[in-house]
Amino acid sequence: MSATRVTDRASFVLADNPGIMTLDGTNTWILREPGATRAVVVDPGPADDEHLNAVIDAAGEVALVLFTHHHADHTEAMTRIVELTGAPTRALDEAFCTGAQPLRDSELIEVDGLELEVIATPGHTRDSLCLRLTGEDSLLTGDTVLGRGTTVVAHPDGALGPYLDSLAHLRELATEGLVGRILPGHGPVVDDPEAVLDFYIAHREDRLDQVRAAVEAGATTPREVVERVYADVDPVLWDAAELSVRAQLDYLA
Repeated sequence: MSATRVTDRASFVLADNPGIMTLDGTNTWILREPGATRAVVVDPGPADDEHLNAVIDAAGEVALVLFTHHHADHTEAMTRIVELTGAPTRALDEAFCTGAQPLRDSELIEVDGLELEVIATPGHTRDSLCLRLTGEDSLLTGDTVLGRGTTVVAHPDGALGPYLDSLAHLRELATEGLVGRILPGHGPVVDDPEAVLDFYIAHREDRLDQVRAAVEAGATTPREVVERVYADVDPVLWDAAELSVRAQLDYLA
């Protein structure tokens, strides 16, 4: 288990927690300005000492630990990485990540020349955020945008209206040339963010049309909508799909 370098400032260690929702596993990102000794760790992942030791070996001195959102596959190791490094932790909403100091939307974080801009991107969860490396065109997206497939907007924590707004904001950043690469929480690096964000937005619009059609055809419960709209999807994913359908019905209402 070793770190994979992606840019001069960003590398990641892949956690050994693959699954239906985590794809190949959680990407724990290590960010460091070239020539600096201290690093920022983003999403330390599961409480797995082998994974954390690999992260710390790659990071060296950890100055700060950040979280893109509160889901356990990103935050379970919070207590342990603090024990191992003594580094402070920060998240958008400390109510979700107990002990983490709060971040603010548009806040600039600086560590030994490395600068990160906090971008609140609610939708996947209420506390989801992205981090833009201002020294390059990379954007860490957590689960807001994945490296493969699409993410779940799970009602009631997830909400479709805010998620669509978040996608539109990220699309604007890509159009402005501020984002040319996505470093996701799961899956491979995305080198064509405009195309992927266009796909994400179109996919949500298509699903909304399908949900409307299912309701008009007589579906009266979220499960009935799932059985119509997600008929071609492996039933093992239907429970997650039902949470997304609930978010879509709430949005349509």
